[in-house]
Amino acid sequence: QVQLVESGGGLVQAGGSLRLSCEASGSIRSINVMGWYRQAPGSQAPGRQRERLAYITSGGSARYADSVKGRFTISRNNAQNMLYLQMNSLKPEDTAVYYCNAQIGPYGTDYWGKGTLVTVSS
Repeated sequence: QVQLVESGGGLVQAGGSLRLSCEASGSIRSINVMGWYRQAPGSQAPGRQRERLAYITSGGSARYADSVKGRFTISRNNAQNMLYLQMNSLKPEDTAVYYCNAQIGPYGTDYWGKGTLVTVSS
């Protein structure tokens, strides 16, 4: 079994910063792409209407959504199966549940964490 567990969410004022972490554990041989998604509160549905914010390959190549480019930075530690999201210059519209995603194994099976809530006050 594979588990993804996010941490680091919380309440922050606009303009502030947070760092999210995601730990992957379980029967893992290789993790391909890892990414961060978010979903506005009240619209949770598994795998639906989640905005992809950023993803990073096992080789370290990263891509960002326009909404977070220049403010968020994704990184990973392959040896520890960790994924991070440094979020700076946070805005109230960044308020959402943030989810970690990983494509694991030879078939790139999708796994999701349960999410961590980020609330940005104005």
